[in-house]
Amino acid sequence: MTVDNPRTPGAGAAAGTDHPMLAVRDLCKSYGDVEAVRGVSFDVRAGEVVVIIGPSGCGKSTTLRCLNLLEEPNRGTLRLDDRELDFSNRRTLPAGRDLARFRARFGMVFQQFDLFAHKTAIENVMIGQVVVKKIRPERAQAAARDLLRRVGLEGMDDRRPRELSGGQQQRVAIARALAMSPEVLLFDEVTSALDPELVGEVLEVMQDLAREGATMVVVTHEMSFARDVADRVLFMDQGQLVEEGTAAEVMVNPRNPRTRTFLARYHRGAQEDPGQGGA
Repeated sequence: MTVDNPRTPGAGAAAGTDHPMLAVRDLCKSYGDVEAVRGVSFDVRAGEVVVIIGPSGCGKSTTLRCLNLLEEPNRGTLRLDDRELDFSNRRTLPAGRDLARFRARFGMVFQQFDLFAHKTAIENVMIGQVVVKKIRPERAQAAARDLLRRVGLEGMDDRRPRELSGGQQQRVAIARALAMSPEVLLFDEVTSALDPELVGEVLEVMQDLAREGATMVVVTHEMSFARDVADRVLFMDQGQLVEEGTAAEVMVNPRNPRTRTFLARYHRGAQEDPGQGGA
C-alpha cells in the first residue's frame, strides 16, 4: 500500500521543541516470567508522528497500551506534559476517576473496531462526550457529525456498524477517539484487520491528521506509512528498542543488523505478495 502525497517528515507542529509532550523512560512490563517490554525509552513532541515497527510479538502493542495504562508497567516512568508517573511508586499512579481522566488524555484506536453494535455511527462517536465529558447531547451530536464528515463519512450518521465496511467502521473509531479531544492519539495496528483494498482509506485519514499537526504514536506493519508520514521511527525486537531515527535513517539506511534483516524480509514478502502493504 502506497501513501499518496506524503507528509513532509519533521512537519510536526513542534517537532523541534526542547521539552517532549510525552517522555517514556526505562519502561518494563512482564507477564509472569515473560518480559514483554524491557527498558524502553523514547520521547514524543507535540505535533510529532512516531511510528513503532518490528516483528509480531516484539512488544510494540504492549508498549502502546502501557502509555494510557491499559497495561500497568512494572517499572519505569512516564510523563505526559505536567503529569509524571513512577511505576515503582504507586502513590504517583492514578486510580478511579483520576485514572479515567488520565486515559482520556489519550485517544486509542484499536485493531478491532470495538464499536457498539446496537448504536449508529453518530451515537458511537457521541457516547464518550455525553457519558464521560458530560457534554449536552445536542452539542455532542453536532460535534460528532462534523467529525464523521472529517473522516469521510458524511451522510452515514444513522448507519449501524453492520451496515458499514471494515474501513468505514475503523474511521468511525477514529472519529470517536477524536471526539474526546485527546492530547496524544494512539493507533494499534488499525489496518491489520482490514481487507487490502480498504487499508488506503484509513491510512489517508491518519495522514490527514498528521498534516494537521496531531500528536500520534502508531504501531503498524504498513512500511509505506512509516516511511512517508513518520517524523521518527522506532524499531523494536524482543521487547527492546533496537533502533531509533528519522524515517529515512531507519527505513532506508538502518544501522542495526537486526533492523536490516527485518526490513529485508519485509520487502521480500511484499514483492512475493503485492496485496500486502509495502514500501
